[in-house]
Amino acid sequence: MKPAAMKLALAVVTTLLSGAPARAADEYPARPITLIVPFAAGGSSDVIARVVAEQVSQVLKQPILIENLPGAGGSLALARAARATPDGYTIAIGNTGTNAAAYTIYPDLKYTPEAFAPIAMVAKTSAILAVKKGHQAKTLAEFVDYAKNNPGRATLGHAGIGSSNFIVCKTFIQAAAVDVTLVSYRGAAPALNDLMGGQIDGVCDAAASISQAVESGQVKGLAVAAPARLANLPNLPTAAEAGLPAFQAQGWNALFAPKGTPEPIIAKLNAATRTALAGDKLQKRLVDLGATVPSADEMSPEHTRQIVAADIEKLRKLLDGVKPSAN
Repeated sequence: MKPAAMKLALAVVTTLLSGAPARAADEYPARPITLIVPFAAGGSSDVIARVVAEQVSQVLKQPILIENLPGAGGSLALARAARATPDGYTIAIGNTGTNAAAYTIYPDLKYTPEAFAPIAMVAKTSAILAVKKGHQAKTLAEFVDYAKNNPGRATLGHAGIGSSNFIVCKTFIQAAAVDVTLVSYRGAAPALNDLMGGQIDGVCDAAASISQAVESGQVKGLAVAAPARLANLPNLPTAAEAGLPAFQAQGWNALFAPKGTPEPIIAKLNAATRTALAGDKLQKRLVDLGATVPSADEMSPEHTRQIVAADIEKLRKLLDGVKPSAN
């Protein structure tokens, strides 16, 4: 091939390749998207993932399929998401546990914070400490007294070591200066089932997954670990009102894609998420779950990246010495 012809051919190939990501983004999504949820069905991350996915799929005009992959505090699912092809067709929902605490608890993780491209924060969550129906403790102060008078006897269930619910439990223990036995499950829903069955004393759980059980009287809510009461549970006192102001545990849920996902696809997913979260139906559903819709600034990928980095550092001290479990 003559030099001039070779240069022309190279120019054509370069032009075609440079236009490929743009065309892929224009056509995206051309098929269903898989959303990986790091916990069993029924927990807060699962519930939030499903209500958000339903509305985002309507904006994108493609189904979003939920894949629950529990285990190891959510790190098994995030490892799978990190290995996925970065084409926007496999994304994951993460939280304070899976995307911040895990780096302290699981030193041999198969992923790093840099393995993900944040898409958007989708919910800000509040935590509730609840006990089984008929427990002798009727208030948070009474439960703290019970735990202090019975070191190691009180049992609190959570969604697995490294999960956001585990962080809530650890925050409570630190704030109340008590010795309780933490019971690890493969998600918040199995822990709540055991609580309703009277197998454990209490749970640390996000309002999104436990509010209905509290409202219906299946379990006894003691306090919400937030500065203000929840709109859907107006009679549940804050931790400060219940006498333990140091018990504060607000969390978040965000969508992530594998590193290398084209920026135009991230932008399209972010825009679709913003549109979905702006709708009255989704906003009401999140409020009913005891969650808060993030502000416009908080929904940016960069804000999520900054929150992850800040929480990783904040949780190193709280979780120092915590060892992973086999769950």
